[in-house]
Amino acid sequence: MHSVSDYLYRSIAFTQASCPSVKNILLLDSEGKRVAVKYFSDDWPSNASRLTFEKSVFTKTLKTNARSEAEITLLDGYIIVYKFVHDLHFFVTAGDDENELIISNVLQGFADSVGLLLRGDVEKRTALENLDLILLCIDEIIDGGIILETDANTIAGKVATNAADGSVPFSEQTISQALATAREHFARSLLK
Repeated sequence: MHSVSDYLYRSIAFTQASCPSVKNILLLDSEGKRVAVKYFSDDWPSNASRLTFEKSVFTKTLKTNARSEAEITLLDGYIIVYKFVHDLHFFVTAGDDENELIISNVLQGFADSVGLLLRGDVEKRTALENLDLILLCIDEIIDGGIILETDANTIAGKVATNAADGSVPFSEQTISQALATAREHFARSLLK
């Protein structure tokens, strides 16, 4: 007889071993400053190490022309797939053993869903005004480093539905309202 915790541990270990994973998703502006970032691994344990990594990524990719298609590069043993849209730079980082095409699909899904949510106005100012939607978008794409969804229409639809559920915009909620919303989303994700 196995306990529930044994089952969950084996399920998580199997999922992490068999599913492609992402180390981080970065959305930087044209100067390399953060707009929205989310890390899914402890490879960069401190904020200083994360900022250093972001600066290295930005510096390495700055002189490339990744406007029409996504580009791929290697940096410090990580695969980085990136794309520039107007004054925003989209990056997805994965381990060097991950499939570049899958990581590229994650990037494309992220960039396209942000474009849909911002109604084609993919610029820093609009992104900052709708930061809650972008962060929800990242949460719909990746959970704990595991890729959940890459289809932009599905991602944007889920984010729009979640945003419409709350009577108060996420960015204007109090701490207790935000915690209640987070608890509700967490409970909903457990029931799926």
